[in-house]
Amino acid sequence: MSRRAYRGVALAALIFLVVQVGALALVPTFFEQGYQTVEDPTDPTNSLLYIGAILAMTAFMLAAFKYDLDQVIRLVIVFTSGLLAWYVFAVLVPNGLVAIALSAGVSLALLVYPEWYVIDAAGALMGAGAAALFGISFGLLPAIVLLSVLAIYDAISVYKTKHMLDLAEGVMDLRIPVVLVIPTTLSYSLLDDDFARDANEVGDGENATDGGEPADVTDAETETETAAADADESDPADRDAFFIGLGDAVMPTVMVASGAFFSEAPSLGFGALPALNLPALLAMVGTFAGFSGLMWAVMKGRAHAGLPLLNGGAIGGYLVGSVVAGVPLVSALGLAPYL
Repeated sequence: MSRRAYRGVALAALIFLVVQVGALALVPTFFEQGYQTVEDPTDPTNSLLYIGAILAMTAFMLAAFKYDLDQVIRLVIVFTSGLLAWYVFAVLVPNGLVAIALSAGVSLALLVYPEWYVIDAAGALMGAGAAALFGISFGLLPAIVLLSVLAIYDAISVYKTKHMLDLAEGVMDLRIPVVLVIPTTLSYSLLDDDFARDANEVGDGENATDGGEPADVTDAETETETAAADADESDPADRDAFFIGLGDAVMPTVMVASGAFFSEAPSLGFGALPALNLPALLAMVGTFAGFSGLMWAVMKGRAHAGLPLLNGGAIGGYLVGSVVAGVPLVSALGLAPYL
């Protein structure tokens, strides 16, 4: 792998880390502010409802692209971006008007100047907020069910039906933070990229937005495809940029946040991250193990589903961390209330 490719992978890893650390920092405050979105976070049917919403959003986006309603999708995502930014700024900034102004600024920047660093900054902010919201709203069993089903769905939508690749191709030109843009050269400009490229995608899956569409608060959860960008037949590692669905960063982080919030394991005592415990920490380690495998596959130049590796790594790391922390496996899986 070339030096420029290593730089791109390092940037992608940094964004993933920002999303995960940001979500962990937001979890306690989001709960205190009453941001939990469901009445019973331990109910596994919450996951099924969310999966149904993803399928509905998938159908909506496919229809929108078919009937040239791309700008409707763009406006929905930009509005969702501002909404998620408001959730974050509202707990970070004491003045409510300032929080509203900052979140509106995020939406405005995406509308008027969607350069790659604007999209990535907005995506990291949205991803942390969405993962924290879902982390406190999905208990351990619902989170495991959600990530497992989405990993399977991602694999089917990328390898079998391939509709996630179609979504990724449709969303690229919109320049919205359903995808993270990872340049491998400092001269790259997303604004100048006409995307006259082959669709060499690698993706994330979950969600109808191949980049992680959000239906309301999920752009954090939302998914898309990790795609190599330039239409020539050159080595993907030598291309100017590649793209990773925001959902690839968000969904495994839901397991990190849920493990930090709901696990019986004690806090590790990090002042800035009071929610961090061993299960959450090893879920992060597992995510990056899956991320390493995904990046290796991306640089090979063919389409791959990201969530099987990323979600699988997050769940596996969480379970290992739970066992090491002395949490019974039944409790770690969230099955105790049912036994």
